[in-house]
Amino acid sequence: MPATPNTTELFRLLTAIGQGDEAAFRQFYDQTKGRVFNTALGYVPNREDAEEITQDVFVAVFRSAGTFRGEASPTTWLYRLTVSKALDWVKHRRRQKRVALLTSLFGTDTGDLPYEPPDPVHPGVLLDQQENAAALFRAIDKLADKQKTAYILARVEGLSNVETADVMQVSVGAVESLLARATENLKKQLTSFYKSFREP
Repeated sequence: MPATPNTTELFRLLTAIGQGDEAAFRQFYDQTKGRVFNTALGYVPNREDAEEITQDVFVAVFRSAGTFRGEASPTTWLYRLTVSKALDWVKHRRRQKRVALLTSLFGTDTGDLPYEPPDPVHPGVLLDQQENAAALFRAIDKLADKQKTAYILARVEGLSNVETADVMQVSVGAVESLLARATENLKKQLTSFYKSFREP
């Protein structure tokens, strides 16, 4: 997971962005873009789509920073915004019946990654066999939205259950239940290689 930006600094930057400070916006972007991109990539494991979601998120940050009142931490606020934009994107793509949400993360000729993913990369990319990685992402994509969000935040982004609950605005118990159901559903879909997939 990317290094956690300083909360006090992010508060300061959001306040400045709310006043139209473009330099502060660039600093905020530089400090948080990896976190936003990684989260988006969990919903649409395709670099181009994740980049578009990331752009949508930061446009929203610039437009709505003035409404940030500190009821949640800046990172929690940003995660909520990212999840919302990612889910909107997925729903839009499904409605339009456009290109499938999951496109190959891997080069078609050499089998190599066609880009350098941010640090950290998603767990599936680290699997020995790329076919299994693609299967994992397909399975995550088939999870119900709340299960998917809980799984991406807690297992891909590495947030604690408490932090995940804060982002999702649900109880910790609800997050634990969502993660249990997500894990069980992934097991059912990934029986062929789940023995090598460490259960959280």
